[in-house]
Amino acid sequence: MKKLLIFLMALLLVGCTEVTTPVKQPPTGAPGKEMLVHFIDVGQGDSILVQSPNGKTMLIDGGVKGAGKDVVAYLRGMGVSQLDYVVATHPDADHIGGLITVLNSISIKNFVDSGKVHTSQTFEEMLMLVNDKNIPYTVPEIGDTLPLDEALKIEVLAADEQASDNNEASIVLRIAYNDISFLLTGDAGISGEKEMMARGDVQATILKAGHHGSNTSSSPSFIEAVHPQAAILSYGQDNKYGHPHVEVIESLQRVGSDIYGTAEVGTIIVKTDGTTFEVNASTWTGDGTDIDTSAASTAPVVSKADKIELASKDVQAEIVAIQNNSDADVSLAGWQLISVEGDQVYNFPEITLKAGKVVYVTSGPDAKAGTNYLEWTKKQIWLNTGDPAQLKNAKGEIVSELE
Repeated sequence: MKKLLIFLMALLLVGCTEVTTPVKQPPTGAPGKEMLVHFIDVGQGDSILVQSPNGKTMLIDGGVKGAGKDVVAYLRGMGVSQLDYVVATHPDADHIGGLITVLNSISIKNFVDSGKVHTSQTFEEMLMLVNDKNIPYTVPEIGDTLPLDEALKIEVLAADEQASDNNEASIVLRIAYNDISFLLTGDAGISGEKEMMARGDVQATILKAGHHGSNTSSSPSFIEAVHPQAAILSYGQDNKYGHPHVEVIESLQRVGSDIYGTAEVGTIIVKTDGTTFEVNASTWTGDGTDIDTSAASTAPVVSKADKIELASKDVQAEIVAIQNNSDADVSLAGWQLISVEGDQVYNFPEITLKAGKVVYVTSGPDAKAGTNYLEWTKKQIWLNTGDPAQLKNAKGEIVSELE
């Protein structure tokens, strides 16, 4: 399977077109022309449509596979029969699943992918469609720009096809139209945010909060650096992850940002002429969540120094890899691996995961135990349609998620 993916990636890259090199100064758009950015309600996922001042279109992600028909219906309702660019920020199913229907329904001129290889059937199907339809394909690098519209500067602030974690492979885009800018962060985590801040200015007028408002993203220092006037939370009502997390809400409130959530109001449209902007939605109130912002949260934000990650999940082979990306050995006593869809829990034994090492939790008929392998059960745990995984530490805090 991996060889097939590598081969397919090679086929795609042979005919790819390169993104443009960075420009020194942001372009100046004609005053008065409107740009619309639609944060489409796809439940627990992301899908963003950009309609540029000069009528160009870009779709960033497509939600889960079941949301694809709704995304296509929305595009057609907006009069979009062709997309100039489609961007798949990273290969998680809640971002690329709906792109399968989009690829089968809408003409696409350019396809931009994170380059992060994934073993899921959805990821393979997406790449096969891009290849079969001969759509120009590219994997961007940090600092590249996408030439969607001369009135805009669309810069890649983050991209890492070699990232060990799907979320950290997220393509992060900053779209600037004169005085108004959008920062679209995919599922980029706290470590990626630190790297972006170290490389340069991340300030933006409107922020699409990372990872659906999870506290694995949107650190207080990052929110302070972005200092958005408005923040969009794209998440599903009563979702199993508890998104958005209270720490993120409090960080946004501290900088005075207006907050909007797709779970509350549906699709959110931001309209701008490059000088001012307006949002066609009511601000977030917390309906449909368990969040109480009346008291300060004491839950810690996961830091790079002590980060244990779900590195991969093979739902067919029933193997989940947990990696210690810190410089210290970590005891997994009291930790849990959770199959969210099946509400099944694996309690780790009293073992220590050494710095930089990986341990595999196995299940299903071929489950095994031994060096670096832990046997959960001989029963099948992971649904082949996906089934998100969560990793909780001994305090019950979610430290990593994999969809």
